[in-house]
Amino acid sequence: MTGVTIRTTLYYGKHLFVHDLVTRADHRSRGCGRQLLSCVEGWGRSQGCGSLVLTSGLVRRDAHRFYQERMGYDRVSYVFRKIF
Repeated sequence: MTGVTIRTTLYYGKHLFVHDLVTRADHRSRGCGRQLLSCVEGWGRSQGCGSLVLTSGLVRRDAHRFYQERMGYDRVSYVFRKIF
């Protein structure tokens, strides 16, 4: 399952932002995440987006390996937040 929005920012221009990408634990490493994310990428291109952007929690090391090694994503920033 995935949740996405189309956004426009000064840094990324028009892009697809992935809020959530979830694969059931018993379906991981079977290509489901790759297939889903590839489909989302294609949809973003068809909507005129120049890139896909997502964030991932620091402890999600398996997810980071998936994005970087299997999907070819670059880690370009850290996300900061302040709770008040």
